[in-house]
Amino acid sequence: MRKTLLLPVAALLLGTLFLFLGNGLQGLLLPVRGTAEGYPTNILGFLGTSWASGFVLGCFFAPNVVKRIGHVRAFSVFTALIAIISLMTGVLIDPIWWVALRAVTGFATAGTSMIIESWLNERATNESRGVIFSLYIAITLVGVVGGQMMIPFGETSTTFFFMICGILYCVAMLPTLLSKAASPQPLKQVRLDLRDLYRNSPVSFLGILLIGTANGAFGTLGAVFGRQAGLSDSTVATMMSVAIFAGAVMQLPAGRISDRVDRRYVLAALAAVGALAGFLLFVAEPSQVWIVMTLIAIYGAAANALYPIAVSHANDFATPEDFVKVSGGLLLLYGVGTIIGPTIGGPVMTAAGPYGLFMITAAAHMLITAYAIVRSRRRAPVPVAERETFSPVNAGAPTTPESLQFSPRAMPIDEPQNDGVDEEREEKQEEKENEPV
Repeated sequence: MRKTLLLPVAALLLGTLFLFLGNGLQGLLLPVRGTAEGYPTNILGFLGTSWASGFVLGCFFAPNVVKRIGHVRAFSVFTALIAIISLMTGVLIDPIWWVALRAVTGFATAGTSMIIESWLNERATNESRGVIFSLYIAITLVGVVGGQMMIPFGETSTTFFFMICGILYCVAMLPTLLSKAASPQPLKQVRLDLRDLYRNSPVSFLGILLIGTANGAFGTLGAVFGRQAGLSDSTVATMMSVAIFAGAVMQLPAGRISDRVDRRYVLAALAAVGALAGFLLFVAEPSQVWIVMTLIAIYGAAANALYPIAVSHANDFATPEDFVKVSGGLLLLYGVGTIIGPTIGGPVMTAAGPYGLFMITAAAHMLITAYAIVRSRRRAPVPVAERETFSPVNAGAPTTPESLQFSPRAMPIDEPQNDGVDEEREEKQEEKENEPV
C-alpha cells in the first residue's frame, strides 16, 4: 500500500535527496574552508546572513519566476544556478565573492524547494498526505546530515568537494526532469502580516524570531567555532550532525508533553536547557571533545525542538483555515531571525573568541524563557481538548511556505479526497511545456 502511495512522487523525492545532500555539504564546506583560509569571523557570519536574505527574498519573488517560465524550466534554472555557483566558489577563493554568491544560492534554493513542495502537494491525496509529508521531512534531514558527513572523506583545502556539490545538484535535476508528472498549480504568493501574527500569539512571534536568531548563528558559525576551537574537519562534521539528530529525536517527546501541558512552559523549559548548555560552553570553554559533543547534543536537542512547539502554540489560537497563513508568516519571521543571528554572531566571536557564539544563543534562549513565563501569567492556555495536535518539522533544513500546503494540518478532515490531477489537465500541461520557445 505504501509503495502505491509513494510511486507518483518517487522521482521528486529522489531529486530532493540529492538537492539536500548538496545543500548540507556546501553549507558546511564554506565555513570550514573559509576558516582554513583565514577569513575574518565577521565575513564568515555574513555568509549565513547573505544566504538567509536570499532565501527569504526567494520565498516572495520566486513564484513570479515560476509563473513566467513554468515549473520545469524554473526548477532547471534554479538548480543550474546553484550548481554553477557551487563550482564558482571553488574557483573564486575570495570572501567578498562568496558572500555575494551565497545570496543567489539562497534565492535559488527557495525556488527549488517551493517547486518541489508544491509538486509533492499536487500529487498527494488525503490518504498519502501524512506519509509523504513525514517522508519529505526525513529525506531533507538525511540529505543535510549525509552531505555534512562527506567532509571526513576528502580534503577541504582542494576543489574536490566543490565539484562534488556541482555533481549532486546536477543529479538532483534528473529525476524531476525525467518525471511524467504534470506540473502543479501556480505557487502561492506569500503575505507577511506582522501585526496579525503578534496579536495571534505574542510568545510565538517573539519566540520564533529569537529561535531563528539562535539557530541561524549556530547553523552558520557552528563549523567556524569548531575549527577555531581546534576540532578536526571530521569532528566538526560530526558535531553539526549530532546537533541536528538530537533535535530530531527530541521533537516527538517534547511535542507530546506540550499536547498535555501549557506549551509556553515547555518552550520555557527547553529554552532554559538550551541557554544552560550554551552558557556552560561559553564560560567553561571545554577542550575535551567528549564534553563539547555532550553539550552540543544537549544544546541541539533543546534548540531544534523549539520551533515546532512555538508554531503549534500559535495555531492553538488560530482557526483551522488560518493554519497556512499563520505558519507561513512564522516561517518567514524565522527566516528574518536567521539573518540577524549570523550578523550579530560574527562580531561577537571576533571580540570574545569562538565560544562567544554561545553567548548569543544563550541570550536568545534566556529571553524566550523569560517572555514565555511572563505571557503564561497574562493569557490562559487553550484547553487540551481544543489544541492542535503537535506535528514535527524539519530540524536540519529550512522549508518554504509551500511545504505547509501539504501538511496534514492544512487539509480539513471532511474535505473531499483529491485523487490527483485529472487526465485532461495533465495533457494540457504537457502540451504547454512541450511548446517551442
